[in-house]
Amino acid sequence: MEDTLDEYCEKFRNWGKWGPDDEVGTLNYITPDKVMRAASLVRQGKIVSLAMPFDSHGPQTGSLSRVNPFHTMLATGTDVVAGAQSFPRGFGYADDMVSMPLQCGTQWDGLSHIFRDGKMWNGYSAAEVTSGGARKNGIEKMRDKVVSRGVLLDIAALKGVSSLDPGYAITTEDLDAAAAREGISIEEGDIILIRTGFMGHCLANGWDGYAGGDAPGLSFDTAPWLHEHRVAAVATDTWGVEVRPNQLPDSFQPMHLVMVVNMGLLVGEIFALDELAEDCADDGIYEFLFVAPPLPVTGAVGSPLNPLAIK
Repeated sequence: MEDTLDEYCEKFRNWGKWGPDDEVGTLNYITPDKVMRAASLVRQGKIVSLAMPFDSHGPQTGSLSRVNPFHTMLATGTDVVAGAQSFPRGFGYADDMVSMPLQCGTQWDGLSHIFRDGKMWNGYSAAEVTSGGARKNGIEKMRDKVVSRGVLLDIAALKGVSSLDPGYAITTEDLDAAAAREGISIEEGDIILIRTGFMGHCLANGWDGYAGGDAPGLSFDTAPWLHEHRVAAVATDTWGVEVRPNQLPDSFQPMHLVMVVNMGLLVGEIFALDELAEDCADDGIYEFLFVAPPLPVTGAVGSPLNPLAIK
């Protein structure tokens, strides 16, 4: 299986495909024509947010140094009422701040987030990511790139369950069957949203094990499918996109080594997809304009976001 990892990393490597200086990877598949095609899908004026609330009730446990957001008020209305603010003509204000890991909730993995053998996307050295941030592949390079046709592949609905079981490996056959069931085809530059139902299960039953634990997710064998379809990005409602426990022995998130490091594929995690799935089931439309730019935090290796599906 280790040989398979080496094989996939080499076979599906896009380094240099968009030039030696590229820092956005498969987002290059999103052309102006693709954006116009995606915009033409808006016919109802309906908007569905795919973000989890950023608050203290999120899924993080401290694993990998990730905790839930800390929201702190710097100034409040109670300050005003107590007379702690002194501005003319009745003016008062509230102000606040948030402290959090950038990847603690609904988020994109930047192309500087994962390394293999000291290299990241496009062959850049891991040493380009220092205590000052990422000098290459920073998330800010994607600030105007993540607008395309979105497609929901509802694997839980395909299987007739509310949630796939932890450890269930989604196959290429599952992906193709979901697309056929929904009457859609996968096109170059698409952003694929894969619903497992696992987030909904955890919201109802508690987050225990969600962050870093066993979960349904993409089989390692779906790497060729992602590469051949030339998708711009993939996101799921799980913590890590790929199936856990990981399928390759003595490995940690091996699909990330193929997808992020070698394909240059944008990967999204902890997306809230249940409301969108209900809407798609109601109107029978599983494609939409998808808008999800990262926060342009200079040198960041990931970003929280509020992704929008617009019909």
